[in-house]
Amino acid sequence: MPGKVVIQSYNPENFSIQCARKQNYEMFYEIEIALREQLKYPPFCDIIVISFNSLKEKELKQVSNWVYEFVKNHLGETFKVFAPMPAPIDKIQNRLRYRIIVKGNMTPKANEVLNECLKEVYQKDLKSTRVAIDVNPNNMS
Repeated sequence: MPGKVVIQSYNPENFSIQCARKQNYEMFYEIEIALREQLKYPPFCDIIVISFNSLKEKELKQVSNWVYEFVKNHLGETFKVFAPMPAPIDKIQNRLRYRIIVKGNMTPKANEVLNECLKEVYQKDLKSTRVAIDVNPNNMS
């Protein structure tokens, strides 16, 4: 049964909206997969998000900078490691949020490096800061 869809957008000329309007899945796929390959997004590489949240800004910055240096120095040149920065939603329930984004292909060696990093962070016995690692997250908030 045919229906009607209303889409409100600041960018109605966006290819995804145009493909949806035309119900052209193949065109959407071809454009999207080319963009993902060019930008090195999944499935052409993995995106790893290392998230931090803390009640203490100083501790948050210290831990995120330490993790950044550790990961950058141990993963090697096949990974692109972006410096720590505030998350898109930078505060939830009085907890400040930072994140590090890493692009590359997950390997057993990369998994070992990330596990070792977490182990060393936990040994620091932090009072306020929490750290989590998510490979290919469903959302990047």
